[in-house]
Amino acid sequence: MNSSTFITKVSTQTKKLGGILAKEILTPHQYIGGGQKGAFILGLKGDLGGGKTTFLQGFAKGLGIKEKILSPTFVIMRKFKIPIRANSYSYSSRFAYFYHIDCYRIAKSKEILNLGFKEIISNPQNIVAIEWVDKIKNILPRKKIMLEFEVIGKNRRKIKIAL
Repeated sequence: MNSSTFITKVSTQTKKLGGILAKEILTPHQYIGGGQKGAFILGLKGDLGGGKTTFLQGFAKGLGIKEKILSPTFVIMRKFKIPIRANSYSYSSRFAYFYHIDCYRIAKSKEILNLGFKEIISNPQNIVAIEWVDKIKNILPRKKIMLEFEVIGKNRRKIKIAL
């Protein structure tokens, strides 16, 4: 498994890192995780305040999503349409939707299945980001990108991305 570690010193750097990863995923010649059958999955883990939602705000912006990205802690899941960029040759239109899922309030992993989770992760047109991924790890496919967030100072974050 390949991994990279990044240190961000302010939240804008955390968002920027998210945007960079989104663009890497969308760019066909740089496509990370090629050959998978289902959705493209990002699993995020780390303590409260670790930067997971901040990262995903930048990630969604990198996908071209204009809506405000808030943590779906109480609604558990939010769905966003990924805009098609007809005038840009470097972006793939393979992906249609971005799902932002927060499992913080999930007590048992099977609870997420009631939200159509299996259908969502089986659709190759979806990008699915799951905060608190450890709570549902036993029902996830093996192929995913894992991101681990660690607070190392007031605004500093250590972010490990494992492919």
